[in-house]
Amino acid sequence: MASRKESTRSSPGVSRAADLLAIYRDLLAAYGPQHWWPGATPFEVAIGAILTQRVSWSNVERAIGALRDAGLMNPDALAAAPSERIAALIRPCVYYNAKAAKLKAFLALLLERHGGELDRLLALPLLSLRSQLLSVRGVGEETADAIALYAAGKPTFVVDAYARRVLSRLGLAKETARYADLQRLFMESLNPDPALFNEYHALLVRHGKAHCRPRPLCEGCPIRARCRFSGRHVKKRKRAT
Repeated sequence: MASRKESTRSSPGVSRAADLLAIYRDLLAAYGPQHWWPGATPFEVAIGAILTQRVSWSNVERAIGALRDAGLMNPDALAAAPSERIAALIRPCVYYNAKAAKLKAFLALLLERHGGELDRLLALPLLSLRSQLLSVRGVGEETADAIALYAAGKPTFVVDAYARRVLSRLGLAKETARYADLQRLFMESLNPDPALFNEYHALLVRHGKAHCRPRPLCEGCPIRARCRFSGRHVKKRKRAT
């Protein structure tokens, strides 16, 4: 009969948690703290989370800077501004007309249900906050979780294309896995610590840009020894040459 200690060690949940923590430590040792999310205020973080869909952060920064310079980086002023003006200011972001509409929808929620007070919205329990954010037209799970984690400091994990790619290549999840399943992988395996979720997500983004690209740069990858994809990729490149 297996001992309690052996049984715990062989548990898939325990093994998965150990793997995720080991990956986190390797990434942190390689890249250091990332100090995410960029944004001077929670409102800027929320606006940035909406604007960054399918856009590089450098373009989002330009758009936020333009809104700030125009005196629109507060709920009342931004809600009062015509959509056409907002779209012109956030032009560095692709789909700027659609994103101006998304900003307007988010502001409508803020004004109609919370009197324009972002703190009231962000103070909601996580499930209620997430539900309200997802009720906004154009706000999906990744955006809602980014606002909940980075603006509200709630213990929710943000799953993006970088996280999906890294997990699938490490053999921890299928590339076709649902958002909720990938999120659950982190949230059921790790302590519900917003600081940990914040740093982990930021490190996955950094790693995805540095090494785990669509066409990976495996040389020098800090978690290459854990990666099931790396060996296959290198073999394919050798056969191609």
